Amino acid sequence: MRSPFPSPRVLTGVPLAGSYPAAVALVLLALCPFLVLTTATSLMAPTLMRDLAATPFELQVAIGLANAGYAFGAVAAADLTQRWPRRRVYFVCEVGFVAASVVALSAQGVGQFATGLILQGLCTGMLLVAALPPLITRRNIHELPTTAMVVSIGLFGMVTLGPLVGGLIGDAGNWRLLFVALTVLAALGLLIGVLTFETNAPLAPGARFDWFAIPPALAVTALPFFGVSWLTRGTFGSLVFLLPVIVGVLIGVILIVGQYRAKNPLMPVRPISNTLPVTGIVAAMVTGAAFTTLIELTESYLLVVPRYSPVKVGALLTAQLVGIVLASYCFRRLVLTRWTPVFALTGLLSVGVAALILLTLTPGNASVIVPVASFFLGFGAGAGVTPALFLAGFSVPAVAIGSIFALVELLRSEAAFLVGPILLHLAEDEGIADGFKVTVAIVMYIVAGGAALLVALYVTGGARPQAPKVQEWFGGRTAAYHSPPLFSRLKG
Repeated sequence: MRSPFPSPRVLTGVPLAGSYPAAVALVLLALCPFLVLTTATSLMAPTLMRDLAATPFELQVAIGLANAGYAFGAVAAADLTQRWPRRRVYFVCEVGFVAASVVALSAQGVGQFATGLILQGLCTGMLLVAALPPLITRRNIHELPTTAMVVSIGLFGMVTLGPLVGGLIGDAGNWRLLFVALTVLAALGLLIGVLTFETNAPLAPGARFDWFAIPPALAVTALPFFGVSWLTRGTFGSLVFLLPVIVGVLIGVILIVGQYRAKNPLMPVRPISNTLPVTGIVAAMVTGAAFTTLIELTESYLLVVPRYSPVKVGALLTAQLVGIVLASYCFRRLVLTRWTPVFALTGLLSVGVAALILLTLTPGNASVIVPVASFFLGFGAGAGVTPALFLAGFSVPAVAIGSIFALVELLRSEAAFLVGPILLHLAEDEGIADGFKVTVAIVMYIVAGGAALLVALYVTGGARPQAPKVQEWFGGRTAAYHSPPLFSRLKG
């Protein structure tokens, strides 16, 4: 980490600087517009391809690289906030998102649309690191549980709303209206930012561009995401699929090892290589991958086998939102207690229950089975991923939370947006009617293996339930969790 102490605020002449509701609105308006798109585009894909004269491969590349831009943007912002005030990074990215939305909504061809979509993802990833940490590290400890709930709803509530939005657009056909709405929301976020975001000093003004983190992070995201996009026109044996994915994953391993061994890393891997944060990150990766895969598989099955309309598919999946709200409320009650690691495990198990329920799906019972499974998926996303962010964030001093969020989102996105397209392609190769249950079973086994791994890590690490020492953490000098090393019980 670059600085042991939080940077002081140097100006407070901002009208809504001390307003907690305004700070919450700022974060939600920064993150929600693009996060809705991440799960909306699949159900409005036929409309987009028709209006933009795009092939499935071209549209998938645009979507894949937009998700890659989101993951890379978080890492890029972690670097920029070392040298620039967060307020400046926020404004540059929010203006960039507005401009990117205009580029996308005015597109007449897939090239311009892809450019706008990718820039939207990049700006949102940067906004995650620029806007979210100041909300979490506010000095009032009594606001933190509500903030945890807001983070859960903001990051995943809009993701669960995406299928309904995409279904409505898929039926109505006017996708440009959605992008107009996203542009307006981003412009409103920019206005609230002017009134709310305080000027602050950079975290480490003398820091240099991190050549050992930023270029590898770009390769880690762009190469594999392009590779899996190729599956819409190629096969698993194609070099255009295998080479980018293998090279990208290997570079990812080198990046993590390099950050672990670096004396002054951009993303402090060493402090979160202990039992509690590692179990949290593994939970986030497995839960995120299983959640994304099951949503994509279910959408594809409902569109092809019973031939439901996009809006009906989106409506059946909307029960996710109920699950995410319940999980967010539970986390609000638990975030300051010792039960956060256990809650993360229940989220993963909830996704496993959803997979088990989906194994019973048939065209005749879809209207009943899908909403029930969707509820467990929504609860699992909220309970399995957001606690992981806090387990990792509380394991380092408050000043480093932005860099840690960047690392966790990079790893989570890599897992979620690689596994989903690969298993979806496997299901389509088998024929979605038969391949659906095969791939859902694979997801269920992945979840079961992930849950067993989490329990094993927790037990062999000798971790005991502990409440985070948040008051000390707010001081910026120490971590809130003091977790035992991995496998410490085995080492004696």
